[in-house]
Amino acid sequence: MEERSVGVVAIIIQNRSASANIVNETLGPFADMIIGRMGLPYHERDLNIITLMVDASTDRIGSLTGKLGMIDGVTVKSTLAKL
Repeated sequence: MEERSVGVVAIIIQNRSASANIVNETLGPFADMIIGRMGLPYHERDLNIITLMVDASTDRIGSLTGKLGMIDGVTVKSTLAKL
């Protein structure tokens, strides 16, 4: 069986109108590994923050965060539980 990790991916979008659709298109192929999602606008700073709870192999989580990190105006960080 594939070794899997549970973790959190934090996504900060600086320009919603330019990047939000690209972020959502990027998340689509990874939907099966997303066990929860919360998104909040932060109007005072003109940011949008998305938190994903994920369960997948570290390679797959890394693939997702790598693709998100290449989107202009998007910052992404992840942390995985040591189980």
